[in-house]
Amino acid sequence: MQVTIGMRSSARDLSLEVELDEAEFVGQVETALKDGSTLQVTDSKQRRYLVPAEAIGFVQIGAPTERKVGFGVA
Repeated sequence: MQVTIGMRSSARDLSLEVELDEAEFVGQVETALKDGSTLQVTDSKQRRYLVPAEAIGFVQIGAPTERKVGFGVA
């Protein structure tokens, strides 16, 4: 699943591919925001990201985009 986390006071977003289902990821985000703790996310390449809840501006959740190969004629 593709996830984008927008940071407050930053023009750049954090985009990553995670192997969690949507409900599990939303639960982690909601818990971090409610507690004011740190959101801990591990991406599909096993890199770990720690994002302070107070730095989160928005979270965008979407399905992975399939890469198109070749040329299509419609």
